[in-house]
Amino acid sequence: MATTTSITTTYAGEHAGKWVSAALLSANTIENGGVEVKQNVKYREVISKLATGDLVTDNSCDFTATSSITKTEVFLTPKELKINLELCKDKFRSDWEAIEMGYSAFDVLPKTFQDYLLAHVVAKAAQKNEQNIWNGDGSTSGQFLGFVPALTVDAGLPAANEVTGIPVTAANVVAELGKIVDAIPAELYGNEDLSIYVSQNIYRAYVRALGSLGHVDRFNNQDMGDLMFDGVRIFVANGMPSNTAIASEKSNLFFGTGLLSDHQEVKVIDMGETDGSDNVRIVMKFTAGVAYANVEDIVTYGIVNAAN
Repeated sequence: MATTTSITTTYAGEHAGKWVSAALLSANTIENGGVEVKQNVKYREVISKLATGDLVTDNSCDFTATSSITKTEVFLTPKELKINLELCKDKFRSDWEAIEMGYSAFDVLPKTFQDYLLAHVVAKAAQKNEQNIWNGDGSTSGQFLGFVPALTVDAGLPAANEVTGIPVTAANVVAELGKIVDAIPAELYGNEDLSIYVSQNIYRAYVRALGSLGHVDRFNNQDMGDLMFDGVRIFVANGMPSNTAIASEKSNLFFGTGLLSDHQEVKVIDMGETDGSDNVRIVMKFTAGVAYANVEDIVTYGIVNAAN
């Protein structure tokens, strides 16, 4: 008897959460803890920034304010996005049947055909989300404004925090990473959540450079997640453009989405009962966006700021 693959499933509200969560939070940067995640942003969230002067003065009997406090705000406004996709069941049915029998590398086997199709779409969506986080163009359909494009037009970025980039190779990567570390403000250096977020080509160049110096045991043991440079963690950001990097605290970088929003929806629509075809339509609606709090606490490499 042939496996039944008719689909009549709609996920809405909180029930859509597991699929949208997988599509958004499986991005490399988020999954590996590179940014702070705000999951319940229904429209816009305010991120407050506080700046103070010198806090400590000599003691006296009277209460005297020791500093001024300046409060400013930035906004994290996730963009409404969607996926509208049509797939042919016939092209995926045999693969799903094989997976159902247990021949799979999936951590959790998709028990239904619609779950299998959704898992396929979610993997593609996670990849796109990773690209958007770092290099998304908010004026382009299907993208939200990423960190790198935002930094290119932010006049608040101090000139001293901008490091000119060059094509990075194993021969020059140590010198170029050194320029980034040298530009990190003294009050940030040594902070526990400080990282240098680098593109894949810079990360590969650094690994190769370490290998040439004889530091190969750690790579054979697959301990590459703990790479450091001059006391600062190296974080590979798969969505970052080649030859670019930023140094920032994780607590300064935010990704927002409305995972519990009522506007969230996932539909798997079997078109067989409508037009007799073997097509399946998948509809996903979600929100996503990024923001940083203090641009003064970010060092850029290979990112040309046109605003100052």
